[in-house]
Amino acid sequence: MADDPRDEPDEFRDMLRDFLSGNSDIDPSKLAGAAGLPNDPEMVARLIAQLQSALQSSGDGINWGLALEQARSISTRTSVPTLPAERSQLEQAFHVAALWLDEATFVAELPSTPRLMSRTEWAQATMPVWTQLAEPVATSIANALTDVLRDQAPEEMAGLLQNAGQLMRNVGGTLFAMQLGQVVGQLSTEVVSGGDVGIPLLDEEAALIPQNVAGFGTGLDIPVDQVQLYLAVRELAHARLFRHAKWLRLRLLTSITEFAHGIRIDTERLEQLAADFDPQNPEELRQAMTSGALIPPKTDEQLAALERLETMLALIEGWVDVVTAEATTRLPRADAIAETVKRRRASGGPAESAFATLVGLELRPRRLREAAAMWRAVTDAVGAERRDALWSHPDLVPVGSDIDDPAALTARLTGPAPEPDDFDRALEDLLGDEGTDRPKEA
Repeated sequence: MADDPRDEPDEFRDMLRDFLSGNSDIDPSKLAGAAGLPNDPEMVARLIAQLQSALQSSGDGINWGLALEQARSISTRTSVPTLPAERSQLEQAFHVAALWLDEATFVAELPSTPRLMSRTEWAQATMPVWTQLAEPVATSIANALTDVLRDQAPEEMAGLLQNAGQLMRNVGGTLFAMQLGQVVGQLSTEVVSGGDVGIPLLDEEAALIPQNVAGFGTGLDIPVDQVQLYLAVRELAHARLFRHAKWLRLRLLTSITEFAHGIRIDTERLEQLAADFDPQNPEELRQAMTSGALIPPKTDEQLAALERLETMLALIEGWVDVVTAEATTRLPRADAIAETVKRRRASGGPAESAFATLVGLELRPRRLREAAAMWRAVTDAVGAERRDALWSHPDLVPVGSDIDDPAALTARLTGPAPEPDDFDRALEDLLGDEGTDRPKEA
């Protein structure tokens, strides 16, 4: 009598469990390296435990709680407490920054008090957005891993692997979640604020990370209070903009998610890795996962979506740069701090590069300087109030061609109002008729 096919996933599970228990030729530390994790005994032990747990899971999906656990572990290990005097200085910096911004922009202040976050608090507060952005790619990797496993298996193992797809999805999802947690945990040691990476990780909220603010100012030969005040102004400007343009956060995150949904994994490259995989030297696998080699070149549709996304990111960051410059004219070293911010933003950090390879998306807009020049031209032409009013509706926000030709934009803003066309007149007549037919109030 033939074996019950329902036993086959259990046989496959036992095979993987033996592998994870050390009954194989693969060094667990090399497995951690292939997953893009540091060769740390505690990290290796956690990876093995989580992979074993994945084998027992009956669910089908990414365990994002694992990503948060990993990020918290890294951020907590590197955190130091903030001294009361430093907290007081930063709270005062936020207060002064709000007053200075009131003079530089017509975007209203925030209803909530800005926060001072530890690295761990930042990782926990921002993880929901990171997982939203990464989930489409994680799903593509899990699907590709299952397909390659099925297509490349020898014929005699076809029955064994037929019902093992969910197990491999769980294992692949576990590896990806731990990689994302590693990236976010490392980012928590680099970013200085909630809006530091350009995307709205915190919903209508401003925050600074005191430990990283102190690190930012190290070696600059600039008084620490000036650094604190400048970074507080930037963070408040960023948070105020997203509260003022309530449509902007959803538009931006939706655009990033739609871009990520278009990403597909290069199964041919994955098949080649599977065929050539050397258990004693998984470096090639790690290199493929961390270099973005598994993500094929972008399609024309993705390139168009990426251009729109980069334009919007450049418009946001350019506006923040201009408003921050206007609000910090009283700071003697404001220009030096601004230049440091620009250099830091242009180079990015290692964790940011890792996110780009995981999701296939660079967070830094390439046209930032041009966008800032455009906003300065608009400010000079029509003033801060009309400049900020352009954010009130998505149809009013400048586009890529406006960044290319600021003179045309300012001419349009300062010229006479365009004559109404047939549609405008018909709409006006319709609204007028409705007003005539509306019964008068008693």
